Amino acid sequence: MTRLLDVENLTLKFKTDEGLITAVDNVSFTLEAGEVMGLVGESGSGKSVTAKSLMKLNASNAVYDERTKIVLHLDDGPVDIMTLKSSKDLRVVRGGAISMIFQEPMASFAPAISIGDQMVEQLQIHTDMNAKRAKEVSIEMLDRVGISDASTRFKQYAFELSGGMRQRAMIAMALSTRPKLLIADEPTTALDVTIQAQVIDLMKDLVTEFGMGIVFITHDLGVIAQTADSVAVMYLSRIVEQGTVRDVIRRPAHPYTKGLLAALPSLDDLDRPLTPVPGDIPSPLDRPSGCVFNTRCSANLGAVCSRDLPDFTTVADSHRVACHLFNEGAAK
Repeated sequence: MTRLLDVENLTLKFKTDEGLITAVDNVSFTLEAGEVMGLVGESGSGKSVTAKSLMKLNASNAVYDERTKIVLHLDDGPVDIMTLKSSKDLRVVRGGAISMIFQEPMASFAPAISIGDQMVEQLQIHTDMNAKRAKEVSIEMLDRVGISDASTRFKQYAFELSGGMRQRAMIAMALSTRPKLLIADEPTTALDVTIQAQVIDLMKDLVTEFGMGIVFITHDLGVIAQTADSVAVMYLSRIVEQGTVRDVIRRPAHPYTKGLLAALPSLDDLDRPLTPVPGDIPSPLDRPSGCVFNTRCSANLGAVCSRDLPDFTTVADSHRVACHLFNEGAAK
């Protein structure tokens, strides 16, 4: 595979009236062309902030650590995203080489502008297409994502489409510029299970056809098991476990990953009660010292967990975990 994205030491804090709040802490990962990487964790884990950082889309009060490095490898050479400052410079990644499917398309489409006009405008900004060609490409893409009577839908507004159709229109818009990297932020959360399955199948087909990389953000490990090649599990701004989907799902190492899997319903035992991860994710204003998961961890080792930040330990090939159970040699 060809390397597409390198993220090293991504650390981001937000300036607030209460001081600096850590949203992402020392996150590193790589992505290959044609690879789907799942980013999993509860709400508040830092998944969306991490994804928006890839296009520098976070709010103006965001402060990136000077060690942060994000490099996108394009056909004509690497792009160091952290060095891009102006909106004009950032066009190469914002909607160009990188596209994003947002969690709620109703809030992403302009309500007073038709779907088609928004798609045409995007293509004219990021490509050299004229209006006629941009319209043809937009209608073709709407058709390819499974929207029937695409030429009619092209003229409609977001509120005239169903939830599943809006999500497909958002995917069509994101893909119309043929991006190298697609960021999908909870793209199936608001959809019923039938449409969820269709969207997942569509994304798999698009990866095969276009050879793009996808960062797939979700809280649902069940969706990741169907969709992704690799997975990074985030908790309170940090990645706590990384590896192939096969390794992480079948042989989870971190207590948090095990807790997420235990919370999933089982088709083999419908009477089995769901087991939620105990407690609540702490406020970013009150981050625990040491391991960020120590306040909710059933395998807490005591002082070492509340005092020291665990290093990553490789447990199998590309499978690694940040947990004192492994650092202390007490892995189970």
